[in-house]
Amino acid sequence: MKKITFLMFGLIQTLVLSQTQDLTALATGDHVGMNALFDDKDNLYGYISLYSYGKSGDKTKKFEYVVLDKNLNPVANKEFEGDITAASYMGYVDFKGQIILKPSMIDYSLIKSREVFTPVSMIIDPKTNTITRKIYYDYLEDRSFKEINEPKSWKEQRKENREEKKEKGYNYISAVGEIKEGGYFVIEYKDYGKYVNNNSLMKFNENKKEVWKYQYNTNGDKKVFSTLSPLEKDDNYMYCIMKKVDDRKKTFSLLVLDMKTGKEVVNKPITGVSDKTIEYINTFVANYSPIDNDKTFDDKIVLTGRNYGIDDYDTGFARLMINKSDFTVSVKTLDYKPDFVPYLPKIDGHGFVESGYYLQTKDLYFMSDGSVGILTEKYKPAGQYNAPKTTDLVYVYTDKDFKIKDLKVFEKEKTKWSNNDYLFSQYLNGGKDVVFFYRDYQKDEVTRQKRWNLFINTIIDGKFKQETIPISEKDNYTVIPYVGKEGYILLREFNEKEKFNKIRLEKLNY
Repeated sequence: MKKITFLMFGLIQTLVLSQTQDLTALATGDHVGMNALFDDKDNLYGYISLYSYGKSGDKTKKFEYVVLDKNLNPVANKEFEGDITAASYMGYVDFKGQIILKPSMIDYSLIKSREVFTPVSMIIDPKTNTITRKIYYDYLEDRSFKEINEPKSWKEQRKENREEKKEKGYNYISAVGEIKEGGYFVIEYKDYGKYVNNNSLMKFNENKKEVWKYQYNTNGDKKVFSTLSPLEKDDNYMYCIMKKVDDRKKTFSLLVLDMKTGKEVVNKPITGVSDKTIEYINTFVANYSPIDNDKTFDDKIVLTGRNYGIDDYDTGFARLMINKSDFTVSVKTLDYKPDFVPYLPKIDGHGFVESGYYLQTKDLYFMSDGSVGILTEKYKPAGQYNAPKTTDLVYVYTDKDFKIKDLKVFEKEKTKWSNNDYLFSQYLNGGKDVVFFYRDYQKDEVTRQKRWNLFINTIIDGKFKQETIPISEKDNYTVIPYVGKEGYILLREFNEKEKFNKIRLEKLNY
């Protein structure tokens, strides 16, 4: 799901006013951020609003959080001491139901350059309305855990790495993460600079006692090595892609580990597409922004990435689906040519449609039968003398076999310099359907003056429906839209000079 700033508009009609909230009345500090919260199943949990009271100590800054439910009712708030280098925080809900405040903006203005350090996250327990610093652990080469209370400065970390490399010839690298069912996962390896080896994935219980250890890439070097990319895990299994490289030859396999023992349950080859397609199937980046490109269902795991040809250029999309009952792997592709041609006759083999514009992916949607929705926008990068531009949105809806079921072009006026006409989206009806929102600056047929329109697009039971809502500029006010509860949109309207900062839920009529 994606959010983007939407400037200078106010609703005129069609939407019905619902709940409202005045953010300035919730706390006395300076408002420094707000975002929607989603649980681990992508359901809207509520919202969190952050306020700053400024420096409170040599290394601390005072903040206050306010948690709102889906109906904008404040349900919790508390002041807390954060790191002085934190300018603001973004909230998210973890697998334990805790709200994690992760530093979203860094502020070094209140410290000297030699004291620069990265601020740590904070943890809110919604049940008790208490907040604590997130505890981090280092896993050391002597097989012990070390609690990290104070983050090291970049200068200190670089110095330690240089000294270790000089002494041992490598840097020992590790990372520790918590597990939903209790305990920890640890990854470790030795970094020699030009290659790594002695990789391990380990599971520890809540008392930090080793449960199992899976080793790979034991003797890796610059030409022969292997990597492991975890995709998903549940109570029984961890699903990974193993890549093995022997000089220039690459092979890939689905590796499934038993969560209780760490032993291999399945190790079967993944074939049928190019090496680059599989290598990058678990990541999707467009215009420097990551896109959530996977979804786990009770019976399957579905990923959608780019499909690359033998020349390593993007030729379309690839869907990898893992059946959890028998661990079978299905990889299917959807190429610009020939698959898109019946709908977009001018498209070439690399997604270019006309006049230098190509299809830039904006979002992906996953349905329980394996079908995938792909939302793209016609985008033309900046040239030496030309601004970047965007025009129409293109929505591709595939069937369960990853073939195009329908393709819809949403005509839109040309936008220069910005790439933010697409706003955000959300699932409807328990994840079966989708609604996405975008804006367009259009000329009014009656007044002949340009104004902003908001477009609400639903795909329900595979059928498209669009509602257009006229919106207009409102002088001196900025409005930012957020995802609302199902059937609603949330609008935040503010004016810093007038201390106006209000949010409201508006009911949609689709």
